[in-house]
Amino acid sequence: MPQINAAAFTSDFSPMKQLTGVASKGKGKIGVLLPDTTTSTRYVQYDAPYLAKAFETAGLTSDQFTIQNAHGSASTMQTQADAMITGGATVLLVDPLDPGSGAAIEAKAQAAGAQVIDYDRLVTGGPANRYYVSFNNVKVGELIGKGEVDCITKWNVAKPNILIMNGDPTDNNAKLFAQGYHSVLDPKFSDGSYVKVAEPAGTWTPSIAATTFQQQWTAHKNINAVVTPNDDNANAVIAVLKSNKVPAKRFPTTGQDASLPGLQNILTGYQCGTVYKPIYLEAQAAAALALFLRAGVTPPLTLVNAKTQDSKIGKAIASVYTVPIWVTTENMNNTVVKDGAVTKDKLCAGDVASACTAAGIG
Repeated sequence: MPQINAAAFTSDFSPMKQLTGVASKGKGKIGVLLPDTTTSTRYVQYDAPYLAKAFETAGLTSDQFTIQNAHGSASTMQTQADAMITGGATVLLVDPLDPGSGAAIEAKAQAAGAQVIDYDRLVTGGPANRYYVSFNNVKVGELIGKGEVDCITKWNVAKPNILIMNGDPTDNNAKLFAQGYHSVLDPKFSDGSYVKVAEPAGTWTPSIAATTFQQQWTAHKNINAVVTPNDDNANAVIAVLKSNKVPAKRFPTTGQDASLPGLQNILTGYQCGTVYKPIYLEAQAAAALALFLRAGVTPPLTLVNAKTQDSKIGKAIASVYTVPIWVTTENMNNTVVKDGAVTKDKLCAGDVASACTAAGIG
């Protein structure tokens, strides 16, 4: 069996060709369950096509795997899972809408003889012998926190009064992100160099994030920086700032996912940076793991390179971690643009053109 390494995946997907032998030995289908199309644009733009490309590069045909999106409905995801299991799935990748529904799907899949993989989000309370594939999400949060600190300095924000906005509290990833950025910011709150003004209930819904931010900003006029946990929420906050005529490079915001709006907000000076999680790395890692499990082969330790504690069941889950990157104007051209995660034509359209030129993107 090939000893494929979690750090070896590339943007051209060529490492997946090492797994053609594994793919040929496998039995049954691989099912992928994605959560929605609204909390992040990534699932449609990146995850679904990248997972398909990874499977196909390894030699699977389109009838040997299926990728479906639940469009925000846990009951739809359960129906999709049931159909996959009935249709002969021997491995399910589950990116849940919430831990409870995800755990129910995984328990039912295992009872039917399928192996399960938590994809991107840990399914707290899921089976103890499952696997988990994601980025190091505490590291993602640390990058957000460090990005906020760097931006506060570069944008000359005097007496930082920070609003912390978290992701949905039912999402384990949101908790890990918060753990990461709090590890960076809490010492500054403790020594008085920064002030934490508030930390309201979190969400992944941009419209709710916009309302929450407006309410907090109205109640606390001293807020002059905000930790926003992804690009979509940041974009909602930035819309409020722009409507209030706040100029560029004055009010730091953060993000993740390296979405087109997020990257454009960075170029135009309304967002400090974004955590680029090269989805092609995560998709290939998940596809590789699924292929080993489908073939009945224990995946190599070069791939399964970490453990993640599931606090609900008190067990450490065998995990595959890939590495996130903090993207600013300085390295945007050599990361997301170079990787093809976004095209120059789309990124540099309209009013962003001059900012692209200034950043060396052209």
